Amino acid sequence: QVQLVESGGGLVQPGGSLRLSCAASGFTLAYYAIGWFRQAPGKEREGVSCISASNSNTYYADSVKGRFTISRDNAKNTMYLQMNNLKPEDPAVYYCAATYRTDSMVVLTTEDEYDYWGQGTQVTVSS
Repeated sequence: QVQLVESGGGLVQPGGSLRLSCAASGFTLAYYAIGWFRQAPGKEREGVSCISASNSNTYYADSVKGRFTISRDNAKNTMYLQMNNLKPEDPAVYYCAATYRTDSMVVLTTEDEYDYWGQGTQVTVSS
């Protein structure tokens, strides 16, 4: 059974850091394009950061460039989103996603392109 299970969300002060994890089961994450999306109340889900299966190409939303880093650990079949210098505009439910493409170099930045999704984890930024 294909599954993505997220962890690591929580409450952090402005300027703080969090690392989100997303453990995959039922498939080998190393062969998949992966991404992190977020959805704030009243807003559409948006792409935050995505990376190709080859890890050679990445995408970051302008709002998180220089603060967030996407990565994966193939040995653990897990993907991560390191979030530093969190700002008041970052709170949302964060979702991990994965999908397979034969082109390992492709970066997929829209939610419609992803087949598998995590359940979401809440990130709150407040002093």
